[in-house]
Amino acid sequence: MQKRFFLHVLAAAAALGAALPAAAQNWKPTRPINLIVPWAAGGSTDQVTRVTAAELEKALGQTIVIVNQPGASGAIGTKSALDAAKDGYTWTAGAAQDLGAYQALGSVNTSIKDWHLFLNVANVQVIGVNPTRPWKNAQELLDDMKKRPGQIAVATAGVTSAGHNAMDQIVKATGVKYKEVSYDGGNPAVVATVAGEADITTQLAVEQADMIRGKRLRPLASVSDKALELEGFGTIPPLSQTVPGFTAPTNYFGIFIPRGVPDEVVKTVEKIWAEQIVKSEALKKYATSRGALFHPLAGDAAQKAVFPAVQANAWNLHAGGKTKVAPDTVGIPKP
Repeated sequence: MQKRFFLHVLAAAAALGAALPAAAQNWKPTRPINLIVPWAAGGSTDQVTRVTAAELEKALGQTIVIVNQPGASGAIGTKSALDAAKDGYTWTAGAAQDLGAYQALGSVNTSIKDWHLFLNVANVQVIGVNPTRPWKNAQELLDDMKKRPGQIAVATAGVTSAGHNAMDQIVKATGVKYKEVSYDGGNPAVVATVAGEADITTQLAVEQADMIRGKRLRPLASVSDKALELEGFGTIPPLSQTVPGFTAPTNYFGIFIPRGVPDEVVKTVEKIWAEQIVKSEALKKYATSRGALFHPLAGDAAQKAVFPAVQANAWNLHAGGKTKVAPDTVGIPKP
């Protein structure tokens, strides 16, 4: 199935390249590009964005400067990119499901359709436990959460983060209650769990991978209906093994360029995505080693792929009372 997917991607890429006028594909940036990572250094967005930026630098012949600007669950850095001059020299990055929720949250007046999406990997959340805690599997943890509602501390990167989203899904499926401890990024949340400031984290596998391999976190389950293979560790069972019927939409990450920039910028990056990023060995290696899925997409295909997670995230946040307006009033119908 994965082989057929890549053949389809390559065929679509070839068609895209053939359809674009040559002049539109040849933007040559004359100064460094600022790529705002709206989360702390070392987290999932920061990790994959740096790998992707290095690939883009080779293709564009220009430096891409990573600017970490965390705060407000990614909203501050995202707004900086949105408000910057539309000259093609300021981009941002992150999880598409976060980008799609800001308008409903009232933190940034933007929707997913205001951006050109260039997706690189899909990520999976993991329930990772401080090894001094007693739970050896997901069932033991969930049973204890039910016995002690609101007492087990979960470290996340804030209200729109993958970790918070994972807990929203777990709460919806099981009815448990927990105590959230928020940090400025996935890496700080993971480090805090290792240090014992929190009992568990539900951040992404890519953020926990090294700590899991080093036995400083004990993975109980992937927040998914599929097992997760982590290089150097082995298999992490899916939460659906403990909670029958549990599913989670695919959590895509990528680089986002605001609409309104010159067309030649977008067409050039689309061409790079279609011809080079889909074959990037560096990104494939990153995904394999960190427990992510290499899944590059751009254009309409990217918008279509991310929308289920955007819907689920926005409506989970709304159900938890965290949004300022109902998602369907800003173009996100209930799934």
